[in-house]
Amino acid sequence: MLQVQEIRTNKTAILEALKKRGGDYSINIEKALALDSRRKAIQTDLENLQAESNKISRTVGELFKSGQKEYASKIRARSSEIKMQTKQLSSDLEDCKIQLQEYLYKIPNVPNEKVPFGTSEEDNKEIYRGGKTPNSPSESNPHWELAKRYNLIDFDLGNKVTGSGFPIYIGKGAKLQRALVSFFLDRNTEAGYTEYQPPLLVNEASGYGTGQLPDKEGQMYYVGEDNLYLIPTSEVPITNIFRACILKKEDLPIKCTAFTPCFRREAGSYGAHVRGLNRLHQFDKVEIVRVEHPKKSHQALDEMVSQVKSLLEQLELKYRILLLCGSDLGFTSALTYDFEVFSATQKKWLEVSSVSNFETFQANRLKLRFRESDGKTYLAHTLNGSALALPRIVAALLENHQTKEGIKIPKALVPYTGFEWIY
Repeated sequence: MLQVQEIRTNKTAILEALKKRGGDYSINIEKALALDSRRKAIQTDLENLQAESNKISRTVGELFKSGQKEYASKIRARSSEIKMQTKQLSSDLEDCKIQLQEYLYKIPNVPNEKVPFGTSEEDNKEIYRGGKTPNSPSESNPHWELAKRYNLIDFDLGNKVTGSGFPIYIGKGAKLQRALVSFFLDRNTEAGYTEYQPPLLVNEASGYGTGQLPDKEGQMYYVGEDNLYLIPTSEVPITNIFRACILKKEDLPIKCTAFTPCFRREAGSYGAHVRGLNRLHQFDKVEIVRVEHPKKSHQALDEMVSQVKSLLEQLELKYRILLLCGSDLGFTSALTYDFEVFSATQKKWLEVSSVSNFETFQANRLKLRFRESDGKTYLAHTLNGSALALPRIVAALLENHQTKEGIKIPKALVPYTGFEWIY
């Protein structure tokens, strides 16, 4: 969430930067500024009345002491009026704050200066390509056929038990999942990230804190009786650990990693592009989250990008890194790099990670601050990234490492799987 004072001070620059997103946010910004002005006016009136009330209280006491009871009673009548006016102003102030918050929630994060203009994902800028080019057999198979042939994943059984988008992993398929989770967590902890095991459900405040609410409410599974949400990513509970905290400067950076199942109510569609593991309602993911000093957050973003690169290199997958354009940028992000792996059989790129710097956008919602050496408190910067999301990694591993003999496991993963081949 943007800070009102920042909007007021830099309105022209903010509106210009938001044009990169392709929408017009001027109306919401003007309404937010008008509501903030009204809030300040009500606050001033309220403070003036409270000051007058305090003055009357002191005067009435002095008048009673001096025996001027009749005059004291007249002044007390004004005190009753002030109480009624104060009650109304307090209610108006609360309503104004709620309305202001609602309009601020409608304004996305300001894109970083590095973010390119663009109207669709076609305008995302490829900045790097690396990894191992697949050497697939001439008659290669898509991962859903390989999964069936080697009894790794049963999509029909998952549909029977729950519904589409909830596959069941079997045998070496289940062990491959577990191996990838351990591999990612170990590599992240070796890089200085502390491992957490967070809850899979969060409250409404947590959803608002990281920006899933109200922007992505329709994509989250909701438990109505308890007013809780199943997490779409461990970013939500991990980042909210630091909600309403004032950290010491020396505490930064904070580096966290976590594995969780993730749940997303994505709109259903049909076709090869969502077949198999390409789009699921439940999937496993390992996440990295950082809380940083504002002066160091973009260096931290580069470090996170390097961390994800190293994971894909070790898995011997062909990948590319995209700098997202304004129209493809997430609502809460100031700058995002997407990682995509190449699907050898499907002949397309599959997104497996987004690494983002939210700058102060989440921290303002979370009231996440740190105390600088001057004694003042400032908003921290928050960042997160997938390291990595498993479904499409598994799809790419199966497809890109298939041979006539079977599927060869990347060397770095063998100590975790306990087997070199899937036959």
